[in-house]
Amino acid sequence: MGYADIMDVPTSGASWQTSQQDNLGYAEVRASKKMAEIDSGRMERFRSKIDRVGQSCGIDPALIAGIISRESRAGNQLQNGWGDHGKAWGLMQVDVTPNGGRHTPLGGWDSEEHLRQATGILVDFIGRITDKFPEWSAEQQLKGGIAAYNMGDGNVRSGYDVDHFTTGGDYSNDVVARAQYYKESCGF
Repeated sequence: MGYADIMDVPTSGASWQTSQQDNLGYAEVRASKKMAEIDSGRMERFRSKIDRVGQSCGIDPALIAGIISRESRAGNQLQNGWGDHGKAWGLMQVDVTPNGGRHTPLGGWDSEEHLRQATGILVDFIGRITDKFPEWSAEQQLKGGIAAYNMGDGNVRSGYDVDHFTTGGDYSNDVVARAQYYKESCGF
């Protein structure tokens, strides 16, 4: 793939707040991996689409799976394809709000077209972070792009705390840990 290896990206995993989605009595990488494991059965339904989109967009399929796990719990948290109180669409939760992403949803909530659109948005954010912080390592740029996918590139200000403004204060760290689980344990 054209970006840093997801396995080389340092991560602290999920915050306590995020881990409480599943009432876990712990946080950090262990919690992220447990939540990814819980989602893994549902994730298998989308594997072939994830693989095709990852290959065509140059993004590790494990990273796409990590975002799907974080955003929609592999579709389990969606109502007719919508999440975040009707503000986001599909497995990867494309933001449709006027003050947010302003995207027009493409395809069905679990379609390859949706995954391609959302992954394209991620690729765009990685590019923006790479341009904004050319001195960062490839791993920092990838992690910053993941954080920007959650909250926009204008809120990524430091390579040491890219999650400062993200949901739960842990978005990229949690996604990276989930992606590492999918790579190691599920063969994505």
